[in-house]
Amino acid sequence: MGDYHFVYKDVEGASTQWDDIQRKLGNLPEKPPAFKPPPFTPASDQESIPKDKSFIDSKTEEELEFLEDDLDLDDDRFLQEYRKKRLTEMREATKIVRFGSVVPISGSDFVREVSQAGPDVWVVVLLYKDGYAECGVLMKCLEELAVKYPGTKFVKIVSTDCIPNYPDHNLPTLLVYNNGAVKANYAGLRSFGRRCTPEGVALVLCQSDPVLNDGQGGTDRSRDSVIEGVRRKLIEKVVKEHEDDDGSSSD
Repeated sequence: MGDYHFVYKDVEGASTQWDDIQRKLGNLPEKPPAFKPPPFTPASDQESIPKDKSFIDSKTEEELEFLEDDLDLDDDRFLQEYRKKRLTEMREATKIVRFGSVVPISGSDFVREVSQAGPDVWVVVLLYKDGYAECGVLMKCLEELAVKYPGTKFVKIVSTDCIPNYPDHNLPTLLVYNNGAVKANYAGLRSFGRRCTPEGVALVLCQSDPVLNDGQGGTDRSRDSVIEGVRRKLIEKVVKEHEDDDGSSSD
């Protein structure tokens, strides 16, 4: 007759009084904690989220287009109009081409980079030559403006690469292009006043056309609105410089 051994196993987590005594004496390891399942959290119901202005603001362009057939929004004229407004703002923002620096080009690049830049892009072209101090002064101004107005394209090209035999006494020269046509030209540093500054150059560029674009996607691109923005930035700079001067003098 075989020798049968039976092993009895208690329910997981159960413990006998003898085991408890042995654990107190250190003869058995501590009893592992009983298993507890994580608390149940029901998944959020998208349909239960209130549809208000913040709900529209949280959506991407694709999601806003999908909401066009949402029955809940159909019953709320304000939300439908606000959805359309947000879609328009997003689409306008994506139209803004961002440049942000003065890009060197060659004569063979000119047609592609300048003449074919597109009807919505204003291009400021610097004709220069190395070794001319006045070209360096205007170049520094344009570098600052290119950062402030990334929606406007700034390029530079050696004058004789652009126009053969271009006279050096006209350097530096700025050409302003839009839709493949020259809209303005400024020969010599004297065109920008007695003291050439980024703000002075900006005001001259916007005298007749809304050349500068800060890339914010605003719908008002009139000459007056652009000049007002340039003046506002000029005032902010003057105020900041004045405050810095007051702070240094008080020290």
